[in-house]
Amino acid sequence: MDYKSGLIQDGNPMENLEKQLICPICLEMFTKPVVILPCQHNLCRKCANDIFQAANPYWTNRGGSMSMSGGRFRCPSCRHEVIMDRHGVYGLQRNLLVENIIDIYKQECSSRPLQKGSHPMCKEHEDEKINIYCLTCEVPTCSMCKVFGAHKACEVAPLQNVFQGQKTELSNCISMLVAGNDRVQTIITQLEDSCRVTKENSHQVKETLSQKFDVLYAILDEKKSELLQRITQEQEEKLSFIEALIQQYQEQLDKSTKLVETAIQSLDEPGGATFLLVSRTRKAWAGIVEASKGCQLGKIEPGFENMDYFTLDLEYIADTLRAIDFGTDEEEEEFIEEEDQKEEESAEGKEEGKKFISLHSFIPSSLHSFHNNMRYLL
Repeated sequence: MDYKSGLIQDGNPMENLEKQLICPICLEMFTKPVVILPCQHNLCRKCANDIFQAANPYWTNRGGSMSMSGGRFRCPSCRHEVIMDRHGVYGLQRNLLVENIIDIYKQECSSRPLQKGSHPMCKEHEDEKINIYCLTCEVPTCSMCKVFGAHKACEVAPLQNVFQGQKTELSNCISMLVAGNDRVQTIITQLEDSCRVTKENSHQVKETLSQKFDVLYAILDEKKSELLQRITQEQEEKLSFIEALIQQYQEQLDKSTKLVETAIQSLDEPGGATFLLVSRTRKAWAGIVEASKGCQLGKIEPGFENMDYFTLDLEYIADTLRAIDFGTDEEEEEFIEEEDQKEEESAEGKEEGKKFISLHSFIPSSLHSFHNNMRYLL
């Protein structure tokens, strides 16, 4: 609190000093003991205790039956939150400097004569000080107005009594407002904490959900790669088998072509002796017959090139994915029970010979077992 700068700026240092010594709660000069808050503002200990009790209604004074460890309230000047220990306001440090200044100020005021005009005077009776309060008209007035003037028939009371009563009432109102502000500030703090916790929980749930979907994506990618690999393997086996047949037929074709050329050359021989020597009798014809029989080396069955048995029934899985939603534990248990029941029914259907193609299809690993195992595809 900068007393010096305020005193220099004001033409009347004593009046300015008095303003600096006014308690913001009771609006009167500080009453000893004066306590200083952590924010460096001062309060009468009584006023500090009033607002502390209003902000902490369940905290008890010294000697009370209840025991609590500390409490809190807000400075009425700057709204700084003051956190108390178990001693309450009695744990606050006294400001001895301010108390000494108050003592010096009171001594100075008592030694100085009352200046004219320092006390308000009655407008109707210029020589009379305003010293009573008209309760009927609710205005301060002087004794002459009560005896001879406009307030002759009104009810009056001593000015000081009304003054103290209204100041006390105002102080109580201020304490209630301060306590109300503290409660509102507490609610605001709680709501802000709720916002923060809500954001944190939402972020955590989003992260968990994203991780679960990432796991699903990984499973789908892995299964996709696996199934594609199995199709590729089947394709390579079929192509290898077909290419081997082509190679065999091509070799047989080359042999037959050479034999045909030899037979044609034999037919061109005009002489019988020469013809018989070239063709070496019946062995050459036997080679031609065997070559013609070579066309029965091997063949593929009709539909060998089809890959339709790699069909997946994903409709029910797609329906399950579309039905994904947030639910309670009870709903999840019911879903698991339904899935178990479906699996049991599916197992019974398999035993009865109801074979169908699904995600877990069995794909033959060799061409030899392809036709025999195709009806067992699941």
